[in-house]
Amino acid sequence: MASANCIVLDGAAVPFEDGETILEVADRVGVQIPTLCNDSRLDPVGACRTCLVEVEGQRRLIPACTTKATAGMVVASANPRVERHQKALFALYLADNISDEQTSHHESDLHRMAFEIGAPNDWPRMESLRDQRSADRNPYIEFRADRCILCARCTRYCEEVEGVSAITLAERGVYTTIATSDDISLMDSSCEMCGGCIDVCPTGAMVEKMPLQEMTLAQALKPQKQLEKVRTTCNYCGVGCQMELEVDREANNGAGKVVKISSPPTGTLPNDGNLCVKGRFAYNFIEHEDRLTVPLVRGEDGELHEATWDEALTAAARGLMGVAERHGADALGFVSSSRCTGEENYLVQKLARAVFGTNNVHQCAAT
Repeated sequence: MASANCIVLDGAAVPFEDGETILEVADRVGVQIPTLCNDSRLDPVGACRTCLVEVEGQRRLIPACTTKATAGMVVASANPRVERHQKALFALYLADNISDEQTSHHESDLHRMAFEIGAPNDWPRMESLRDQRSADRNPYIEFRADRCILCARCTRYCEEVEGVSAITLAERGVYTTIATSDDISLMDSSCEMCGGCIDVCPTGAMVEKMPLQEMTLAQALKPQKQLEKVRTTCNYCGVGCQMELEVDREANNGAGKVVKISSPPTGTLPNDGNLCVKGRFAYNFIEHEDRLTVPLVRGEDGELHEATWDEALTAAARGLMGVAERHGADALGFVSSSRCTGEENYLVQKLARAVFGTNNVHQCAAT
């Protein structure tokens, strides 16, 4: 029996906090319950039914994501009845979804979970009746209806987290799909191109356009190659959003290439998995031919020439001091980048005020 503040989960007494769901309790103690529609940033809806568990005294299996833990509750997350339900449900999802042999480079939680559960993948495929929609001219987000399972994570994220409601569930029955109002382009909607819909999609129905455009259709339909995930901080502004660079180490003759950006929720600030359009999609600068990779100093011939950092810093210091000597400190102005951290911006204003004695200092993001 469980104590007053515990539930019995798979035979073990587990304490819980008021308001926690069975799924949250299970996640906290490392018990894996499959779910396709749940996200820690979204209100639970119990749409996919993959997290159904058996609770003593309940006639039917109940969703772990929407059911609050109560004292004395006895829960089975894995037994023959639950496993039979999971295998049948995932088999139905697979029958209505593109086969795992054709899964694109975008990671599919659906196929991964189905494989782990041992769901049969030989049921007859059902032809998708969803409208594939005309090609959207937006440069970042592609919707592929034949992979959609209508878990609504993308539409809920767009409404609950971004607060823009650019996409919604449209049509009815077997024709239900993801669409914009009046089928307008995302470019004409309230969409902010944050890519959150891509990040939360568990099947690859929402996917990045740029990686698809850089490969042939045959390559895009091959099973996803293993990408190395590198945790880093976005450098587009000083907020410090956390992200993961997904790197194809085989590209560029083994030098590697960033092919997409992901940002799983961590439950921590500053972004908890959310990114803006620049953080999500503007990564092509990494290998752009115009990117500066070494310092440049203008010579007496008026042209820019490669230099060492010592030479570049010396030239900058000489130029600043020369202006101050000839025209006074207030002839100088310091502007720092919005890509700098708060600490770096502090150093810039310290340089302006304490070293050169001018208050002419600004930051381009005005923060």
